[in-house]
Amino acid sequence: MKIDLFKILSALVLISSMTFCQTFVSDVSKRGTTAAPFLSISQGARATAMGSAFVAVSNDETAFYWNPAGLAKLDGVGLMIDHTNWIADISYNFIGASYSLGEMGTVGFSLTASDYGDMKVTTVDAPEGTGQVFTATDIAFSVGYALNLTDNFSIGFNPKIIYQSIWETSAMGFAMDLGVLYKTPFDGIILGMSISNLGTKMHLQGNSTLVIYDPDLTTTGNNGKIPANLGTDYWSLPLNFRVGLAYSPINSENHKVTLAVDAIHPSDNYESVNAGAEYVYNDFIAFRGGYKSLFLQNSEESFSLGFGLKQVLVGSVALKIDYAYENFKRLTYIQKFSVGVTF
Repeated sequence: MKIDLFKILSALVLISSMTFCQTFVSDVSKRGTTAAPFLSISQGARATAMGSAFVAVSNDETAFYWNPAGLAKLDGVGLMIDHTNWIADISYNFIGASYSLGEMGTVGFSLTASDYGDMKVTTVDAPEGTGQVFTATDIAFSVGYALNLTDNFSIGFNPKIIYQSIWETSAMGFAMDLGVLYKTPFDGIILGMSISNLGTKMHLQGNSTLVIYDPDLTTTGNNGKIPANLGTDYWSLPLNFRVGLAYSPINSENHKVTLAVDAIHPSDNYESVNAGAEYVYNDFIAFRGGYKSLFLQNSEESFSLGFGLKQVLVGSVALKIDYAYENFKRLTYIQKFSVGVTF
């Protein structure tokens, strides 16, 4: 069966445009109006160091986050662990694993989890704490699949479960990430597009929302202790559309340079542009830099830097270590550390 790539790309662009135009064309920023904002935190030290311009690169296990179509470019078996030192002493951990099925595509899973630490329970009467502690939890688990439809065109899917909890309430949602990669006829240029977190709304419920309700305070003869639930709202997930280009002007045996730029259209903020670059020497050491949230006013995110090392251990087994630093202006900075193994 002959595959018309132009029709596939046109259909994806049309569906994306209709979805975003109907959902959030607005002159007002919706910052802070979605559930599970941790889904918008970039994953992978390499991608972060490149200014989060990675949708058209996506050739490691962080493709689960950036563009699931990139999984189709992975060979053998791969495992990556990423740790993020986020602002306010919050930590995020990401694990991604992939397994190539050859011509049948690539499958894998990813897990993202937060670590807020214990927090004191405070009240008006006990502002320094009651002696109790509580915590909050963010978890996203996905199972992805990607396939090379042709030598130049790949498509990927990444369904996932999202869970959040705080104190004695929790919420669960389901979402899908979709992505495509297209190796253009122009030498060294790759086009990438992805839609992230297309799914259900989330709704907090639990013991903390249970109350005793009196439907008529003016009457003494009625039941004034009716169990009820406080009404909590339904919140959408942070839907995100990315389109980007990656270009390799130098790609020799000892030197490789990759330039990347992404245009970002989120549901909970204004549009922006990310740009980054990577230089790899002898497939051993890499230096990276980039800038995130270009043209976005009042953004605390700015430039990023990083490096990476790759060492072949035995046969086809290789170890990769990456580090990234991203400046957050008034919020200081964040750091990322990634370790990966391929075989």
